[in-house]
Parts: sequence; C-alpha cells; structure tokens
Amino acid sequence: MTVERAELTETLEDAGLSPYQADAYVTVLELGSAPVTRVADASGVPDPRIYDVLRDLESAGYIETYEQESLYARANDLDEIVDDLESRASRFTAATEEIERRWNEPSVEQSTVSIVTRFETVIKNADEFIREAETQVSVSLGVDHFERLRPALRAATERGVRVNLSIHTPNGGTESLPDAEELREVCSEARHRQLPSPFVVIVDRTKTCFAPHAGSTNEYGVLVDDSTHTYVFHWYFLTTQWDTWEPIYTALDGEPPIEYIDIRYCVRDVAPLLRDGATVRVRIEGADTETGADRLVEGTIADVVVPGADESVDAGTIASYGGRVGLVVDTDDGAVEVGGWGAMVEAVEAHQITVVDVE
Repeated sequence: MTVERAELTETLEDAGLSPYQADAYVTVLELGSAPVTRVADASGVPDPRIYDVLRDLESAGYIETYEQESLYARANDLDEIVDDLESRASRFTAATEEIERRWNEPSVEQSTVSIVTRFETVIKNADEFIREAETQVSVSLGVDHFERLRPALRAATERGVRVNLSIHTPNGGTESLPDAEELREVCSEARHRQLPSPFVVIVDRTKTCFAPHAGSTNEYGVLVDDSTHTYVFHWYFLTTQWDTWEPIYTALDGEPPIEYIDIRYCVRDVAPLLRDGATVRVRIEGADTETGADRLVEGTIADVVVPGADESVDAGTIASYGGRVGLVVDTDDGAVEVGGWGAMVEAVEAHQITVVDVE
C-alpha cells in the first residue's frame, strides 16, 4: 500500500516529530544522501531553521550528517526507526483494546454493581467467581450454557462447595438434561425448571452474575460484588428458580449429618421434629453480629423463630418464611439466638448449619 507524502508526514507528526522535522526527514528519504542546502530547497523548512531541524533529527537517530565539500545529510539505518514506530503502533493498539475492554467490561472491584453490554462478559465472570467459591454456589442456566460452566462447577463440587443447580431446557423437555452421573460430578442438588429463565449465578453470599433470557429485547448483564444486592438475587433464585421445582438429582439423603446453607430450610425441617419431642443437636458456623468475627455455636435447638403463627413452619415453600427466621440454641454457655443471612437482632449470623444428630 502506497502512502501519500502528506499522509506520511502527518503520521510522523503523530509519532512525535514536529512538522518541520517530519517534512525534512521525508525529504532526506526521497533524496538519499544530499547537501543540506538541497534538503532545504526541496522541503518546506525555512533556510534559517534547516540546520537546527536536521541536528534534532540526528540526535533522535533518524539521520546523520557528514562533511563532503559541504554538509550532507542521509537517513540512518531503518531498523531502529522501524522498531520505534512499531513500538508506538503497538502501544496505540494496546490502548485501543484496553479502552474497548473497559467500555465493555467495567471492573467489578471498582463498583458494587456494574452493567455490561455483552453476555460473554457475564459468563466469563461467572466462571471466575465459581472457581473462587468457598461455601456455596446457586446457578440458574440453560442446557446451552451448562457445558460452558461445567468445569468450574465440577471443581467447586470437588472442593466441597454446596452447588444448587437449576437448569432449564428448550420447550421444557427432558431429552437434553444431563444424566444423574453427570449431575453428581457438578452439583449437590439439581432441579429442572421447565420455563425459559434468566442466567443467574450467586456465589458465597456476595457475588452475582445476571443476564436476561435469550428472548429479552435488550442484551445486557449485571455484575454484583455486594452482599446486600446479592440478597435480592438470592430471594429471586429461591422463589422462582428453585423452591417451586422438583429435584432431578440430590446428593442429600436426609440422614444426619445434614448441612444447610439457608437457615429457612433448616427451620422448616426441624420445627416438626421439635414439636414431636425430638432433640436436635446442631453445629453452626457463622459470624458474631456485633464484631463480625467468626463464631462457632454448638448445642441443641431449644426453639425456632418464625414469622406469623407457629403452624406456618409447616408451609412447603420458602416464600412463606419472608420475615424473621431464627434458631435458639442451648449451649454450654447459655442460650444463643442465631439468625440467617443479614441477621441483626440475633447474636450470630449463620453461614452453615449442620444437624449433627436427631434423637
């Protein structure tokens, strides 16, 4: 591709040369070795300025001057110049790519909530979040995206992370669902949602990735790194993607030890046992609501705290437990009130509850 002289000098100016320097350098390239006076005549550089301009070009490595009856100028070896220009071009290219990346993928670390324009950004962050998960992952996705996240889900399950997988299929059919062996490798429990659904990944109570389902008018995504906002998505997942759909696989057999990530499921299951006179021993890992420090509570459940009338604990859906829900645990140091995610009035916010024994 041939570049016009004016375009070449303009590009050299963009690379850092002054207009006179760019003009003089292109002239030297065209003339080859030539007297300085001829360079001045053939270029647009005024005679009084030509020596200063050529001296600056020589200092920058573009040309060299030498004496031969009079002062001559010629272009230096091109390798150094080409390397310099290519380096500048690479920096411009890198800057362009970084600008595009930052426009498309705002950093979650810089904001608690980020809106992104591409689904690829959402699923990429979901994969990273799942690989970093420590305790729990809740996922709602279609079978078309399951394969993309399968390696990350498998790795989380192998680390002992509790993975709840809600998976939907085209037209609600079961033909394309993973079989039980595949599900065993990637989750603790799976449910089949028979309706199209948004893409949702919730990790460790703090991180969320969300994108509308494929039929949405606009393509966008939401990335969250904040427990308060994530709590909203958590309830959305429980009430629309999880609790109303039947399990198609579970690794839980209902016999102690039984682990709970959400206190509401624990309260629903143990309240009838308490009414029947059973002794339920628990181990609760959580945080002190005053100091935020890790706290371990071990003992027997003395009572449950539920919204409304006592009989509401028999309700089948977790949506019935929208108010305050908690446990009163008798320990060696006295009774301790334990709440769930976001607990404020209780002494402990439960992160994981294990029913150790039922007698």
